[in-house]
Amino acid sequence: SDINRPETIQETAEMVTAAGGTGIPVRVDHTVEEEVKLLFERVKAEQNGVLDILVNDIWGGEKLFEWNTPFWEHSLSNGLLMQDRGVRTHMITSYYAAPLMAARKQGLIIEVTDGIGYGYRVNLYYSLAKISAIHLAAAMAEELRPYQVTALAVTPGFLRSEQMLEHFGVQEANWMDAVKQEPHYAESETPYLLGQGVAALAADPDVSEKSGKVFGSWQLSDEYGFVDVDGRKPHWGNYAKKHGFPHTE
Repeated sequence: SDINRPETIQETAEMVTAAGGTGIPVRVDHTVEEEVKLLFERVKAEQNGVLDILVNDIWGGEKLFEWNTPFWEHSLSNGLLMQDRGVRTHMITSYYAAPLMAARKQGLIIEVTDGIGYGYRVNLYYSLAKISAIHLAAAMAEELRPYQVTALAVTPGFLRSEQMLEHFGVQEANWMDAVKQEPHYAESETPYLLGQGVAALAADPDVSEKSGKVFGSWQLSDEYGFVDVDGRKPHWGNYAKKHGFPHTE
């Protein structure tokens, strides 16, 4: 990865196992079709053909977009690479995952994006990638409906990821110090808030009623009644509406 994050897939798998699951790290470049194909062949073989849920949260565009830059002055190669990483990867991955679900007539595909609307997101290339994820979910939902497979999209609010904490020069233990630099960070959330939303959707027997739609972590928190792991209940939808931010409703 050209992002050079210190976190590893092995550490992620260990976190899954520690939480009660069985974490299996598999190195895959989702821009390489053959690697994705082999991944799902392995899933089919090792899990007896069972794939219950796919969460498409592939991105890698952090260093590619230039805020407040007209698209014709923006690096075209970086703009196109954003689509390659943030859209094409999702299409390839769903292409090879969906047959496992359709064969069993059950399953859930979740597209992770930014925002719940189709409005402009400060940069054309970024907007295109994030809005595409929403439409991918809507379009897949229509074609998967006859097979009883659900597809939908979700978004976090202002995320307190490892990368964002590093950007502000803080850690989770003292993240509130970042509010001095960015006041809106007071309404931030950990990745676990959306994670709980995904888990709640997967456990909902009526999740098919949500197929083709997009939901914010705050909406899922309201509906399913969970809070963030730090005990807070951030609501980016209400906060963004209050401050006039776009694509949150």
